[in-house]
Parts: sequence; C-alpha cells; structure tokens
Amino acid sequence: MDTEILARIQFAFTIAFHYIYPPLSIGIGLIMVIMEGLYLKTGKKAYEVLTRFWLKIFAITFGIGVATGIIMEFEFGTNWAVYSKYVGDIFGSALAAEGLFAFGLESTFLGILIFGWNRVSPKVHFISTIGVFFGSMFSAVWIVVANSWQQTPAGYHIVGEGLSARAEVTDFWAMVFNPSSVDRIIHTWQGAFLAGAFLVLSVHAYYILKGRYVEISKKAFKIALAVATVVSFTQLLSGHSSADGVAVNQPAKLAAMEGHYDKSAPADLYAFGWVDDENQKVTGLGIPGGLSFLVHQDFNAPITGLNAFPEDERPGQVNAVFQFYHIMISIGLFLIALTFYASFLWWRGKLFETKWLMKIFAFSVILPQIANQVGWFAAEMGRQPWIVYGHLRTSEGFSQEVSSNQIVFSLVLFTVVYTLLLILFLYSLNKKIKNGPYDEAKNELEII
Repeated sequence: MDTEILARIQFAFTIAFHYIYPPLSIGIGLIMVIMEGLYLKTGKKAYEVLTRFWLKIFAITFGIGVATGIIMEFEFGTNWAVYSKYVGDIFGSALAAEGLFAFGLESTFLGILIFGWNRVSPKVHFISTIGVFFGSMFSAVWIVVANSWQQTPAGYHIVGEGLSARAEVTDFWAMVFNPSSVDRIIHTWQGAFLAGAFLVLSVHAYYILKGRYVEISKKAFKIALAVATVVSFTQLLSGHSSADGVAVNQPAKLAAMEGHYDKSAPADLYAFGWVDDENQKVTGLGIPGGLSFLVHQDFNAPITGLNAFPEDERPGQVNAVFQFYHIMISIGLFLIALTFYASFLWWRGKLFETKWLMKIFAFSVILPQIANQVGWFAAEMGRQPWIVYGHLRTSEGFSQEVSSNQIVFSLVLFTVVYTLLLILFLYSLNKKIKNGPYDEAKNELEII
C-alpha cells in the first residue's frame, strides 16, 4: 500500500482511538460540577455520593486519555516531518498554551479532587472540581485551534520556499481566532458534553432497569438529561453556524458533504443517499434546493459545486465524506428527539415508568461517540487534498524517508497496545459500575 495512505491510516487510527476519552472527560467534568454544586447548595448526601462515584470514572478516563494522546506527538515527527516543520511555529505556540493553561491546570486540581476529600473544605474541593473541568475544556480549545488553523489559516506568513517553507505566526490572536476556530470549539465542546451526559444516562438507566440504586439514579439521570436536552438542541445551532463557515471558507468541502457537483447551481439537502462519483449524481431522499436555503435562505440560490475546482484540489472520497457527514447529522437529530421526548415524560411524571425508553438510554452511550468520530472524519477527509488548506498538500507533508514496512509494523504494534488499553478501560469501567455508587448494604434513605 502507498506510504502516504498508510501514514494517514495510522494517524487516523491513533487519533480516533484517543478521541474516545477526552470528550468523556469534559462531559463527565460538567456533570460532576453540577452534582457537587447541588451538594453544596442542598447538603444532600446523595449528590456527594454521586460526585465521588463519577470522579472514579473520570480518573480512569483521564488516565487512558493521557496515555493514548502522547503517541500522536511522536507521529508528527516520524511520519509527518515536512508537515511538522511547516506548522511548527503555529502548533508550537498552541500546544505550549495547552500545556501551560490547560493540562497543568487540570492535573494540578485533579490531585486535590481525588485526594482532597476530608482534607480540604467543601468549597475548596468544589473549586478544584471546577478547575479540572475548565482545564479539560481549555485543553480542547488549543487542540481545536491548531486543527482549525489547518482548515482556515490566519495570522501568519510563509518563510522560505519548497521543502524549507514554513509558516510563522505574525498575529497570535488572529491565529487563535481564525475563521473556523470559534464555531468548531463550541461544536466540539457540545459533542463532549453529550458524550459525558449519555454515559451518565446509560449507567443510571441500567441501574433503574435492574432495580439497583433507584432513587439516587433518578437524581443523576435528571441532571444528565437536562444537560443532554439543552446541548443536543444547541449543537444543531452551532453545527449550522459551522456549516455556514465551511460554505465561505471551504466550499469544496461543503459540496462534498452534500454530493453537489454543478459548478454553480441550487443544491439539494439530503437526509440520506449514495454518491456515484463517476456519474456525478446522488441517489437518495433530499429536499430540492434545501442546502441553498440553509446557506442563503433562498431555494434557488447557487452553491459552488465540485466541478468548479480542479480534480486535484477537491476531496477524492466524496461518498465517504457524504456518508460520515450524514451519519453525524442523523445521530444529532435522533438525540434531540430522544431527549426532548424523555423531558416531556419527565414533565408528565412518567419518565422512569417507561421501561422501553430506559432501555434505549442504556444503550445510547455509543451514539455521541459515533457522531464525534464521523464528524471528525468528515471534516478531515473533506479538507483533502490539503493538509494545510490551500498551502500544503497532504502528499507533500509526510516523511519521505519512512518506509511502508515501518509504518505497517508500528501500526500493528499500536493496534495491539491500544486494544489492550481499551480492554483495560472497559474492564475498569465495568468494575466501577458493578460496584455502584455505594455499598448496597447501606440504607438508601440515609443517603437520599
């Protein structure tokens, strides 16, 4: 197989596996802040028990996330040397900011959070919980800023030519607030909130169905459902804003997302379909002119299509981009319907008696994870053939001295190690869930 393709597969595999954990950390962090805040406000022991329980799961997730994320930094230097040199000044400042303002904040307060129970005051412990949550959010900010700069470069100039060319920061804040960063940061945060909230919903729906920890689980479920209901809807709004930005800054990507080929014509909006790239048509169910309406509020407004770009300057896997994008949208709409219906039943006082809905929530934990993954796939594959949009091609960014055999060997090794880490994570998570928030021998009424 081609060395470039292998290098892309390896990086896609490592980042996809790593991206299971940081969103969970961010989402669980938000839930813990709410739970501990309610404990301080009400003094009810149940919220302290829930905070302690989810802190244990947070710590597992955080540890695996750190372990799986380190390897990507080495891949920049081994497989993507030209790219690393080109973006070193940009990424150096962003990743340094992450280490200083995010990871340091998160790891410092995490020590107090884990070992500070009964050693610091409840208010100091709560501040530590907030510090861990904000640290995880700031970490996402700088990673997304770096990636967004690849999508919409700003605040830089190019020094040198050919293989010696590299981007240098001329305006740090213009680099940080590049045209796509704010929309993408908000959308990423919301995806993380949903990942954490649905893990909480899944675990406590399971407890309710099994008749274990029922009263305390109802409290946790309501907290997570409130978060999921608000965030699932607002994520639709941030996604629309992000798509508007793509229409302006990366029109070829937008065209690939909806399989739109005509150079300048009204574009349909598909619920689902299949792209025939050879014949340049989409077979599926769509709204005629729907994309034109979303972008320009006019069903007849022209949208720039793939044929407006040279073949070597547009995504090569149009159907893959189309499918990943629509899977993300479909899951997002389903989560909105699910959470709004559950909230309606909550209002009617029938939520926890609706067993079939509890079963859906018990298995729904996987849906935000799938949406987060395919959303990233659509964004990154839609950027192709550019590794830095409009400046550096992916084919020019990988290390010429690395052989395909070396990449295959390391990919197999990573697969083995990451599989073991996943098994360890699932085993530890399952053990914590089976043990539950507290000893079942205790009287639940004393905790509630």
